[in-house]
Amino acid sequence: MPSRRMTTENEPGRPVHGAELRLGEKSGATTDTAPGNSAQLSPIRAYLNQRGNSGFADNSFAGVVLVCALSIFAIVGLIFTVLVLRSHLSLVQFGWKFFVGQNWDPVFGQFGALPFIYGTVVSSFLGLLIAVPLALGVAIFLTELCPRPLRGPISFLTELLAAIPSVVYGLWGVFVLVPLMRDVLGPFLLKFFGWTGFFDGPNFGVGMLTASIILAIMVLPIISSLTRDIMKSVPNSQREGVLALGATRWEMIRIGVLRNSRIGIAGAVMLGLGRALGETMAVTMVIGNHPAISKSLFAPGYTLASVIANEFAEATGNLYYSALFEIGLALFLVTIVVNAIARLMVWAVTRGAPARVG
Repeated sequence: MPSRRMTTENEPGRPVHGAELRLGEKSGATTDTAPGNSAQLSPIRAYLNQRGNSGFADNSFAGVVLVCALSIFAIVGLIFTVLVLRSHLSLVQFGWKFFVGQNWDPVFGQFGALPFIYGTVVSSFLGLLIAVPLALGVAIFLTELCPRPLRGPISFLTELLAAIPSVVYGLWGVFVLVPLMRDVLGPFLLKFFGWTGFFDGPNFGVGMLTASIILAIMVLPIISSLTRDIMKSVPNSQREGVLALGATRWEMIRIGVLRNSRIGIAGAVMLGLGRALGETMAVTMVIGNHPAISKSLFAPGYTLASVIANEFAEATGNLYYSALFEIGLALFLVTIVVNAIARLMVWAVTRGAPARVG
C-alpha cells in the first residue's frame, strides 16, 4: 500500500508525516518574529520596548562605575601630590640623603628617616613571622579538625580580636606585656638565645620585640579569618581525591587544601602586612620611641607612623613640618615597595603549573 505523502508550501519536495502536521497545527501556522510585529514578542521584550531605548541608562551606569574606578587613581595621586608638595622644602634641603640619614635632631635641623624605616620594616616583618604560623594553625584547625560545638566560639573570639581598638592593645602591652618581657621572657631569651646577638643590651621591657608581639596579635585575626574562608572554598573533591589515594589527614591538608589555597593565603598575609605597616597607637606605646638602629630586639626603636603621631603637634618651623611630611612620603613609598615585593613573592610561588594532587 503506498504511503501518504504531504508537502508544505515552503518546501514543495519535502514529505511531511502526520505527527509533524499535527504539531504544526497546534503551534500555529504563523512563525513571523519580525521586530515590527509586537504580537509575537515575549512579554518581557514587549515591556522593555514600551519603556523605550535603554541605551542611555546602560551608558549612564557604565559611566558612573567608571568614575568610581578612576577615583581610586585620583585619590592615590592626590595623596602623593600633597605629600610631595608639603615635603618640598625638606626634599630640596636634604635630597635623597634624607632616606639614608640616621640623625634626627630637630634642634640643630638634622633630619634622617633611616631609623624610622628600619623600625617600621623590622617590626612589621617580625610581627608577621610570629603571626603567620599561628594564624595558619588556627585556620587549619577550624576548617579541618575542630569539633562542630567549638567552631562557633573559637571563630567568634578570633574575629573579636580584630574589633579591639589599637589603644586597648597598647594599654594591655604597657601593663602586661612590658613587665612580662622585662622579667620573664627577656631573661629566658637572653639565656638560651643570647649567642645570636639579637638579645643583647639592657632590657627595659619596651622595644622592637615587644612592638612586634603586639603587631602579631593585631594582624592574627585578619590573616586567620581570610585564610579560613579561603580553605573553605577548596572543593571537597580535592580532599576526597587525596584521601582516596591513601593519604593521611595531614597529607590531605598539605596536598589537597594548602596547595590549592596558597595564592589566597599569600593575599591574606599581604593584608596583614598592610595593617602592620600603618599601625600607630599600640606600637607607639610599647616600642620605646628612640630613633636608632640596633641589632638587639630588646633595644627601643621608632616607626614612621609613630614619629608623625608623636612630633607633629610639637613641630616648629617650616623645615620640621616638611621633614614630617617627608616621613609620611617615606611611609607611603615603603608601603608601595613592600606590597610590590609581596606580589613578586606570590608570583614566584604561583608561576608554575596549577596545583596537582600527588
